[in-house]
Amino acid sequence: MSGRVMALDVGDKRIGVALSDPSGMLASGLKTVHRTHLKDDIAEFVALIAEHEVHTVVVGWPLETSGRVGRQARRVQRVTDALAEVTDAPIVFWDERFTSVQAERVLIQGGVRRADRRQVVDKVAATLILQSWLDRQAHAD
Repeated sequence: MSGRVMALDVGDKRIGVALSDPSGMLASGLKTVHRTHLKDDIAEFVALIAEHEVHTVVVGWPLETSGRVGRQARRVQRVTDALAEVTDAPIVFWDERFTSVQAERVLIQGGVRRADRRQVVDKVAATLILQSWLDRQAHAD
């Protein structure tokens, strides 16, 4: 696989965004989008897709611990449905259970202060989602 992949960790207040390198091997946090209106959020993602020549969008799929689709997954679905209407990039769901917890742990271990963690935890979670997806793709070949 070659080309950039973008990942989204969709929350109610913020959306973490991560981007792969051009070879599609390494994920890096790109930014945290503070949610405003769905239309504005989608416009920002479309601009990022175009700017970075993204060929696939991976979206964290927040299943419940039982594996069922819950309320938060349905909220994420609304965002992805709106994005799918305005981009040709394929959108792939990836199980994101516990990535926010993992991201929080990584930041704590890195000595990031609590107030600062809130600003980057979504971006780190998106990076973890993307890296796990990229690793799976590499092993699938």
